[in-house]
Amino acid sequence: MNDVVVKEQAPLDELMLAMDVVDTLRHKELVLSREVEAEDRQADLLNRLREIYTSQGIVVTDEILAQGVKALHEERFVYRPPPATFGRSLAVAYVTRGRWGKWVGGVAAIAAVAVLSLQLFVWGPEQRALTDLPADLQGAYQGVVISTQNAEVLADARAMMAGGEAAVAQRDFDSARTAVTDLRTLADRLQATYEVRIVSRPGEQSGVWRVPDDNPNARNFYLIVEAVTPNGRTLRVPITNEEDGRTRAVNAWGLRVDEATFERVAADKRDDGIIQAGVVGTKPRGELTPQYTVPATGAAITEW
Repeated sequence: MNDVVVKEQAPLDELMLAMDVVDTLRHKELVLSREVEAEDRQADLLNRLREIYTSQGIVVTDEILAQGVKALHEERFVYRPPPATFGRSLAVAYVTRGRWGKWVGGVAAIAAVAVLSLQLFVWGPEQRALTDLPADLQGAYQGVVISTQNAEVLADARAMMAGGEAAVAQRDFDSARTAVTDLRTLADRLQATYEVRIVSRPGEQSGVWRVPDDNPNARNFYLIVEAVTPNGRTLRVPITNEEDGRTRAVNAWGLRVDEATFERVAADKRDDGIIQAGVVGTKPRGELTPQYTVPATGAAITEW
């Protein structure tokens, strides 16, 4: 038999050698596990371990080998993770932040955008509405108050304002804004001044007559008129059509007059094509309806 040549090795720490023995035993577990469990084969196990280390040029004493075998049984060098605690969970979260950090950051960014959107488009406008609408209502109402002394008109304006304030209290901001618009429109109408003139232009009608549905033997007579401001501008004004009850903003309308007035205007136009007495009413500042200089109730039509 050839002699085994053992190379000189630098002395190793006994603990490290014992750990290495345990590691060797684990790697050889399928071959040596039965020997480890059987005490009567302890000597054979030690011989095999000694041969393994000798073949690698490492001198390991029997004491170290015995310590390694014992350590394997005792699982002395087996790593056992610490129990799950809140502190350990925080430590694991910190160490693995590279994996989950981007997702959490993305979720946080989405949440921030959502909150900002709510602030900009929901909470912000709503808060501004709560602050601004009461002042807007009061300002629009005062615009009516300084424009008229008509008690009936002022009563209507107060009702509009009360409705707007109730809408604000109920957070019905659309209805509140509608009340502001209606009050401002009312103030504009009260401020406006114009003459009611008969249309007298070539190619355009100056009057029409209608047969009412409920009385085929009667006729209703209308002069076609328009609202003209002192500077000559034609206004669109709201007119209620007596035939269907609908109110429309129109540039011209048919003002219902008696037959005698209608025939007089017709004769005036036939004379030279020009209506001499073309003004049939004026709308003063502070009032909603014109004051007519011809027999008229204000009944009108908007289509003919």
